[in-house]
Amino acid sequence: MGRIFGTDGVRGLANRDLTAEVAVDLSVAAAHILGEIGAFADQRPTAVVGRDPRASGEFLEAAVVAGLASAGVDVHRLGVVPTPGTAYLTALLDADMGVMISASHNPMPDNGIKFLARGGLKLDDDLEIQIENRLEEPWDRPTGADVGRIGDSSSGVTAYVKHLVETVPRRLDGLTIVLDCANGAAFQVGPAAFERLGAEVVAIHAEPDGLNINQDCGSTHLSDLQKAVVEHGAHAGFAFDGDADRCLAVDATGAVVDGDQILALLAVAARDAGRLADDTVVATVMSNLGFMLAMAENDIEVVATAVGDRYVLEAMRAGGFSLGGEQSGHVIMADHATTGDGVLTALHVAARMAETGASLADLGAVMTRLPQVLVNVPDVDKSRADTDPVLQGEVAVAAARLGDTGRVLLRQSGTEPLVRVMVEAPTHEEATDVAQHLADVVRRTLTL
Repeated sequence: MGRIFGTDGVRGLANRDLTAEVAVDLSVAAAHILGEIGAFADQRPTAVVGRDPRASGEFLEAAVVAGLASAGVDVHRLGVVPTPGTAYLTALLDADMGVMISASHNPMPDNGIKFLARGGLKLDDDLEIQIENRLEEPWDRPTGADVGRIGDSSSGVTAYVKHLVETVPRRLDGLTIVLDCANGAAFQVGPAAFERLGAEVVAIHAEPDGLNINQDCGSTHLSDLQKAVVEHGAHAGFAFDGDADRCLAVDATGAVVDGDQILALLAVAARDAGRLADDTVVATVMSNLGFMLAMAENDIEVVATAVGDRYVLEAMRAGGFSLGGEQSGHVIMADHATTGDGVLTALHVAARMAETGASLADLGAVMTRLPQVLVNVPDVDKSRADTDPVLQGEVAVAAARLGDTGRVLLRQSGTEPLVRVMVEAPTHEEATDVAQHLADVVRRTLTL
């Protein structure tokens, strides 16, 4: 069997790729691996299970819970809750494992299963491989009183909101905030947390019906949020994705404030408050050069990782760093969370606005985004991208041409015969010109 875990759990078309049978088998295997690691000899393992609102989450939740209980695990069923909420409650309830059923920003027909270790931590590759190796293996089934018990944790969402509110250093009275909840997992949590802190909240796309999650809304479709912020005269707006582990922002004029800008302003805020560990922030190689330059100007070091929030997390844990994130809006505040948390991020951005009296546009201006052009070149031999002498020569020429005012990055796709060409430059025209030239070179030199 090939690897079924991707970069963020197991994901696919629900009831086609990700079936109830697969969910049961995965849950049994995870119960054996994570339960054996975390449980005390005289206690039954425990798990918390959360999901986003998509329709397929209902039967997948039933399958996951059945698999865990059949393997002797007691289950706390959380219902609809953001991914970071499941992670927080895994730690709060001292559970041996957590399970989140969500496909994040993917379209409604998709779904996914993500396992968390004790403490709400994402699994490393070794644990995922161990789970895969236990799939379909014979096992001794508990009977009688040894089967797991299932209960609903009705207070879970309330506890998570309380945690979010308690992390924020000041109230948000006087701020009008628009929240695009993507008809997803944040539809209750987001408005509740902001209202508890005194903000006036306008919630849009906060009526999930199981079918409308991420549908022309949320962090991948910002137009409705931009319109709503302007129409309501709001100070800012925040858009979450389906499982609310990331957010993007919109300032009072309707202009987008992306993940790099959010990370930059939070890094400066944490540094000013003496809460930025080693005056260092973790970001990926895809972060805009403007972010890198802004951090240098503010005497903040940047540790760059491969693309993916799991790599950001790994670097943060290895170095003991407190803040990291991605351009896509995954921001990890390690003092308060074990994973990216969109609502937490939005609350702390709003708190910075309240603390300084500055607009989001002014705060976001801590960095100037350089024009960035990304060209995907399909159907090429990506394995030679880093070694082909002709291609690497052209990359060197382009990098010399841009100097300190731009950047060139070639990345191999992890799943397709594809090379991504990313170029940043002082003008969009120059970035496009360099990117298209390098894309042509990729096509010529890396033909299959």
